[in-house]
Amino acid sequence: MGNEFYKLSVGEKALKFINYMLIIALCLSIVLPFLNILALAFNAGKDAESGGIYFWPRVWSLENFEKVFESTNIASAFGVSIFRTVVGTFAGVLLTAMAAYALKSKTLPGNKFFMMFIFFTMLFSGGIIPTYMLYKSLHLLDNIWIYVLPGLYSAWNLIIFRTFFQQIHVSLEESARIDGYNDFSIFWKIVLPLSRPVIAVIALFTAVGHWNDWFTGAFYIRSEELRPLSTLLQEMLLSAEALRDTLTEAAGVANYERLAKIQVTANSLKMATIIVVVTPIILVYPFVQRHFAKGAMIGSIKE
Repeated sequence: MGNEFYKLSVGEKALKFINYMLIIALCLSIVLPFLNILALAFNAGKDAESGGIYFWPRVWSLENFEKVFESTNIASAFGVSIFRTVVGTFAGVLLTAMAAYALKSKTLPGNKFFMMFIFFTMLFSGGIIPTYMLYKSLHLLDNIWIYVLPGLYSAWNLIIFRTFFQQIHVSLEESARIDGYNDFSIFWKIVLPLSRPVIAVIALFTAVGHWNDWFTGAFYIRSEELRPLSTLLQEMLLSAEALRDTLTEAAGVANYERLAKIQVTANSLKMATIIVVVTPIILVYPFVQRHFAKGAMIGSIKE
């Protein structure tokens, strides 16, 4: 590698140097903000308000995380988030892949109509009120399955799967049919094993979407025990901000004394909330990393 570098011309060396500097700058733009979030999350909230904290806590404290985990519904919220993420991701990826495999066949009657219909759903949305009425008629309101059933199929993921399946050489399927395989056996024993890269990417994106979704729990769920972690933390954060704003605007010695006793600020609580939400996804990412780079491109390029 070193000898090859010295063989380059001055212009090529300059271009390589610029590329490396741009890559380093991009990495720093991603890593440094996250380090700042970590520092603020583990720093005392009151002390952080004075500023000057960048990448290392000045006054170490776990009060921000204690505030996050003091909710009595935190355990059930974790359970709901894990349930919807695992079940929703597995079912969504499997069913979307099955639909994409069927639609990739050019001999399927109405193939073009179905694809146009699916593409149409990417351009227009029914709106919140019609969606609410639909969920109500399906008895999904205040039901844990509202986190799974509406998101089983994704038009975008289906198109990516279909494009990838079209790149699998048709001779593999023809050979399998000669050996007596039916469509389901071909899909399960040949297509899916060859599709691990794109499956890993779609599964990761789907899991992140399920884990981070707070909207569904806030608008379609009323039971406290059915709310996911992201919704619970969002409500906790809004409550902390509302309490601080109320005490700040209200006059009186008692309010000022209560405000002075609050050590966890809305901003420090926000940083701790971010850490709690993103940590599970960060722990999962290494298991799909080796498939991610290949699958992110291979399902979106059509020869």
